[in-house]
Amino acid sequence: MAHTRIAVIVGSLRRESFNRKLADALPGLAPDVDFTPLRIDDLPPYNQDDDGTPAEAVTRLKGEIAAADGLVFVTPEYNRSMPGVLKNAIDHASRPHGHSAWKGKPAGVLGVSTGAAGTAMAQQHLRNVLAYLDVPTLGQPEVFIQAREGVFDGAGKLSESTTKFIRGWMTAYLAFVRLHRG
Repeated sequence: MAHTRIAVIVGSLRRESFNRKLADALPGLAPDVDFTPLRIDDLPPYNQDDDGTPAEAVTRLKGEIAAADGLVFVTPEYNRSMPGVLKNAIDHASRPHGHSAWKGKPAGVLGVSTGAAGTAMAQQHLRNVLAYLDVPTLGQPEVFIQAREGVFDGAGKLSESTTKFIRGWMTAYLAFVRLHRG
């Protein structure tokens, strides 16, 4: 899939985020794909009053999404849902009403958490929001990773077995993007 551009949105701002480590591993799994990490830490809190004059960071985010062929959301789970910073980014890029940057972009959702269920609840909430925004989202395979011994190696990179698992997901996701690109 040469020249395929995938925007990667990480829902964690933590320096040593497991989800950032997972996102950073994705380019090595599909070398012919351009993965672009999207910055969301500089977005102001969403306020509908600002729809007519969005902040520069909002304009940048919407432009990066528009340039992408697909989206990968890599999110932790906070209080059984997606992090507020991720929801804020989604709200900004979906507004003003009728001008959503997300519409029609094929998405994949992954996540790592210390909890036993991985990020299952966060992903379900995210999938509900994406469905409303008309974002086709890969249903299977699902990736709910529990951050435990053996997921990452001593250097913080994905272990061999985790890499194999994520590579299988990546194959399915890129086929899904091709299907939706037409």
